[in-house]
Amino acid sequence: MIDFIRDFFNKISEQGFSDNEQEKFQQIRIATCALLLEMATIDGEFSEAEKTNIINILKREYELSEEDVDFLIHAATEQLEGSIDLWRFTNLINQHSSMEQKLQIIEMVWQIAYTDGKLDQHEDYLVHKLATLLRLTHHELIQAKLKVILPR
Repeated sequence: MIDFIRDFFNKISEQGFSDNEQEKFQQIRIATCALLLEMATIDGEFSEAEKTNIINILKREYELSEEDVDFLIHAATEQLEGSIDLWRFTNLINQHSSMEQKLQIIEMVWQIAYTDGKLDQHEDYLVHKLATLLRLTHHELIQAKLKVILPR
């Protein structure tokens, strides 16, 4: 499976994006999962609650099976380990996502940040950095946060 993931991203890097919409959607899912994993680990620990929250978010938002979520987390973890920054992931999202989709992603990031009910300084820094990389305004970032912490 690791070879498949590596080949998948090497093909993207060498050839640009495929015209296949399903492949683009899978790329965005992997990139989004990578951002969620980065948020979950930014404070130096990856709790079981954060892992469960990521799994639940991915299942709900992308209508994935448990096996698909496992693959997605594994693929995203592999990509994070081989990456020096998050631009690669946010660039994929920027190129192929609408503003509405990017707002949905930042909401997912906020959900992970608030898994334990509090926001530490590393999480706060990262969510602001991601908002900038995703070309979201401060107002959009705060609106997404409010949707997460003040559910209707």
